[in-house]
Amino acid sequence: MPDKKKLLLRLDPAVYDAIAKWAADDIRSINSQIEYALRLALKEVGREPRP
Repeated sequence: MPDKKKLLLRLDPAVYDAIAKWAADDIRSINSQIEYALRLALKEVGREPRP
């Protein structure tokens, strides 16, 4: 597995709370949920990362 990049991310508290609830509903960590949401967004616009 390749190394993960670290990123400082500042979020509006309401956005953080919504992501935290979504993560809890999906039984994921907040970090994993953010990566999941980013991957969904990339797929939607046709910019999925290449293996």
